[in-house]
Amino acid sequence: MDRRSFLTKAAVGGTAAAAATALAAPAIAQTAPKVTWRLTSSFPKSLDTIYGGAEVLSKMVSEATDGNFTIQVFAGGEIVPPLEAANEVGAGNVEACHTVGYYYWGKDPSFAVAAAIPFSLSARGINAWHYHGGGIDLYNKFLEKHNLFALPGGNTGVQMGGWFRKEINTLDDMKGLKMRVGGFAGRVMEKLGVVPQQIPGGDIYPSLEKGTIDAAEWVGPYDDQKLGFYKVAPYYYYPGWWEGGPTVHFFFNKGKFEELPAAYQSLLRTAAQATDADMLQKYDYLNPAAIKELVANGAQLRPFSQEILEACYNAATEVYAEMEATNAPFKKIWESIKAFRNDYYLWTQVAEYNYDTFMMIQQRNGKL
Repeated sequence: MDRRSFLTKAAVGGTAAAAATALAAPAIAQTAPKVTWRLTSSFPKSLDTIYGGAEVLSKMVSEATDGNFTIQVFAGGEIVPPLEAANEVGAGNVEACHTVGYYYWGKDPSFAVAAAIPFSLSARGINAWHYHGGGIDLYNKFLEKHNLFALPGGNTGVQMGGWFRKEINTLDDMKGLKMRVGGFAGRVMEKLGVVPQQIPGGDIYPSLEKGTIDAAEWVGPYDDQKLGFYKVAPYYYYPGWWEGGPTVHFFFNKGKFEELPAAYQSLLRTAAQATDADMLQKYDYLNPAAIKELVANGAQLRPFSQEILEACYNAATEVYAEMEATNAPFKKIWESIKAFRNDYYLWTQVAEYNYDTFMMIQQRNGKL
């Protein structure tokens, strides 16, 4: 064999082999730079479902990039106080967080609107608005001045109305009540004489036990059972009218997000939406068993009276009118939600409501 011909063929073969090796690697991994972020949660690790959302995102991102894009998750308080998470992200001290916008309503009420405010949308409704009604873009337009970029990253479904040390039957029973109630809802309850307290999840139980507060809302049966509220405040009220479909958001430092390659930005959007769906599905699966166990352990279920619900609705409407008159971003976001809310509840009372109501009757009759 001619030596020159042999070397030429060998070189071509080597090039082809190298190309084949490159093509065999996942496409995203070929151009995936090494990126390491920190994400601080507002939740304790004991609340595996809501805290776990951040871990779901982290795992998906790492797996999709062969470990090149890693997001280290920290529980609330490990590196940042739970209720300061978004502030620290906006300041650039940490790249991302997993929190609820209404924790920052005192900074600007507009933070709360895309998360949950009283008598807004259900989980399905708010997600429809976020993803197809322009909600994500509207919220991020407001967040620009805070150097934040946010994506929905979880939902609990309609929450419970909380744990009370005594029964609440009338509006008079609410006057002077010291209640741990998150964010915007406290502003509404103040109009009814409630004294709202903003306390991180991990501090609620000792506050109830010591009598520092008279009542507390958190999430719903699964998480509430883990925190043991039924042991110190037996009356469990429903519904949590202030959180019909609360969105937990991933907040990213805007500058850091924009520095990412386009593929990583797209991946974060996809992983966040998957996390959003996953959390709601987990709660829907876990809450039915948890509510039965809570009742078996002494929790006493109580509905808020129609008198209380109507008064709360009217108080919320007053608060919104005040906000809309003085806060343009709040008005813009809330008007968008209200317009969709009207159509959404017109539609859901047709098929969804009637189907669910029929099936609930079968359940009560022992036919399921």
